[in-house]
Amino acid sequence: MEKLSGLSHLFMTIFLHCFATVMVIPAITDVTMAALCPGKDECSLAIYISGFQHLIIGLGSLVMMPIIGNLSDKYGRKALLTVPMTLTIIPLAILAYSRTRNFFYAYYVLKILTAMFCEGSVHCLALAYVADNVPEGRRASAFGILSGIVSCAFVCGTLSTRFLSTASTFQLSAAMAMLSAVYMRIFLPDSIVNDDISTPILSKGKQEGNVNPDEESDKKVQMFKTMPSMGDMLALLKSSLTFSQAAVVTFFSNLSDVGLHASLLYYLKARFHFNKDQFADLMLITGVAGTISQLLLMPILAPVLGEEKLLAIGLFFNCAHMIFYSIAWSFWVPYAAAVFSLFYVFSQPCIRSIVSKQVGPCEQGKAQGFISGIGSFANVASPLVFSPLTALFLSEGAPFYFPGFSIMCVGLASMIAFIQSLMIRAVPPISSQRVGNCNYMEA
Repeated sequence: MEKLSGLSHLFMTIFLHCFATVMVIPAITDVTMAALCPGKDECSLAIYISGFQHLIIGLGSLVMMPIIGNLSDKYGRKALLTVPMTLTIIPLAILAYSRTRNFFYAYYVLKILTAMFCEGSVHCLALAYVADNVPEGRRASAFGILSGIVSCAFVCGTLSTRFLSTASTFQLSAAMAMLSAVYMRIFLPDSIVNDDISTPILSKGKQEGNVNPDEESDKKVQMFKTMPSMGDMLALLKSSLTFSQAAVVTFFSNLSDVGLHASLLYYLKARFHFNKDQFADLMLITGVAGTISQLLLMPILAPVLGEEKLLAIGLFFNCAHMIFYSIAWSFWVPYAAAVFSLFYVFSQPCIRSIVSKQVGPCEQGKAQGFISGIGSFANVASPLVFSPLTALFLSEGAPFYFPGFSIMCVGLASMIAFIQSLMIRAVPPISSQRVGNCNYMEA
């Protein structure tokens, strides 16, 4: 428990950041619809615009995630966390000021630009931070607790949204995003504590005003040499069968999760006329069940069943709850399906724990960044497939009446991830054999 207590500032940082970002999710659908299609419950333009947003953000994240993870191995997790946590504030502040059409478009553009760097990077760096500080045998439980903190923030954020006006929601969200960045800079210690192997992005020479141009040029060249190439990524993918299987599971799992996230709220609004409050209630059920599972059940089950079995269980229930959404015949069915989060939240912490055991301690950022990059590639593919399907089957021109058809297809993608997870076999962790040379840049 001593190691986990040492992560308390990280947990608080992640809680505050996720609280800020989750708060706006129930409200953003209504804001988008009001800006693009006032007075309507179905809007193909809103669905396509949301899909385009996910597509561009996914392309940016696909490039940035491996780079961010690799740079964090060189400069430390805290330095790299500062950038996305600061950029997150900008689009939230715009909607906190006004939610008229012009301000919505400004938010939309800046959200795409900032999220290309921010989307997933905070969570990716937090996972690498945990891997730095927790022994291999306890990482599944630690990753589960981290996910439980995220779920707890999810609950608190959606609960706040349930009782706040739309304007107050975005104002509080922007304030909490600022608080999380300030808290992180003041209280979070860097996970690399040895000054000889960690280099701040702003080096000592620059701080003192003594800059040698030749030395600076050499450092820039060296820094770009540390950027992960395609060959590095392929070598990492081929490093073990388990790692490559985990990458496949990650792709199809993220493909389905992003497809569900992009489609579900518009589907429920068109099918059952849900609004911000119903969305918040639904997310509240999901968050409470997920929090209980990750903070109480997962630390008990992970050592007994192992990450591989828990991963398969999580993906099975993920697939099942998506299928229930797709065939919902009454307004209460989505609420019942949301309870399945008690089990499907196992999947992400388990896949991250499996990956962390396949690389050495000096490659944690690179590995987690690569897996996040695979997820970002799914973010690119998912809107191309599921956004047109959602718009088509929610419109009057659908080839047949099945409003949840796109969500059924999302569930089939999750089923592929489940089948692949059954093929992952427990293997002895090899990260302890890969201590090697960390090759951190000298100050």
